[in-house]
Amino acid sequence: MPRPSLADSLRQPTVRPQVYSYGIVLVAVAVGWLLPGAAGWVLGPALLLGLVLLGVAHGACDQYVVPATHPALAHDRVRYWAVFLGGYLGLAGGVGLLWWWQPALAVAFFFGLSAWHWGSGDAPTAARYRAQWVAHGLLRGGLIFAVPLWFWPAETRALTNGLLALAGAAPVSAAAVGTAARGLGPLVLAGHALLWGSYWVTNQRRLALADMLEALLLSLLLVALPPVLSAGVYFVFWHSLQHMLRMNALMGRPFAGSGRALWAELGFFLKRSAPLLAISVAALAVLYGLAWARAAGGPVLISLALLVASVVTLPHALLVTLGLDAARWRRG
Repeated sequence: MPRPSLADSLRQPTVRPQVYSYGIVLVAVAVGWLLPGAAGWVLGPALLLGLVLLGVAHGACDQYVVPATHPALAHDRVRYWAVFLGGYLGLAGGVGLLWWWQPALAVAFFFGLSAWHWGSGDAPTAARYRAQWVAHGLLRGGLIFAVPLWFWPAETRALTNGLLALAGAAPVSAAAVGTAARGLGPLVLAGHALLWGSYWVTNQRRLALADMLEALLLSLLLVALPPVLSAGVYFVFWHSLQHMLRMNALMGRPFAGSGRALWAELGFFLKRSAPLLAISVAALAVLYGLAWARAAGGPVLISLALLVASVVTLPHALLVTLGLDAARWRRG
């Protein structure tokens, strides 16, 4: 096997980009254990800033996915933008109609789609088989929902019922939450054992160990912090951060690997996402201004943020699954 050239070596990251997410998660876990009563005040400012610079921004470069992965479809720029905006807004509008027509179904669809999108986004690129990649996507997403159901059932139920109440749907009972926890928890645990075993028997032992480490770190985060904070830390500093680096590589800027390079990557991404990010932030500011005038309550604003996120999750997740992940679907 030929040795990589000097230029190739220089282009390889000295540190895996996931390491930065690991470090932030460990800090958040320490805050949750050492300062449980003040965790919201300690983590809140960083989360609010991160939600704008990473959370909202990570979907503001969706328009670059198709030109990079299927350039023939974006040859005519006018047609491409018409189809992109029409399809994106059409799918978002369809989800909005689902919220109006069947809010309980919309909540279930949002949670299920988020589980797949987060889990498949975390799936290792080195997984040898398509079935392993799909299994990882389902199991990692299931883990993110199963652990709070087990360790924070009351808080998880309150978060879900806040979203249902905002949409005018009936609340979910404590018994239903308990049933979901008892069903999902063992399934996710057994599924992970089978997945890690499949990595091991197909000579992907390093991959198995890395996935065990990630599952442990995420479980610690989801146990140490209530669902609002743990989901926020994961979404901003794990999912959105890694998606940003992946999109930068797609746009011709592979990650160099150092901490200083990470800030440069963020600056590059924010410049590319600036137009749609500005529109999104302005729309959110108006929406939150109206909501604050009616009900200046934290739970209401959190539910509103989740509802808004659910509307754009479908087009964003489809672009990632069918565009960025196209090569993974073609694996044997």
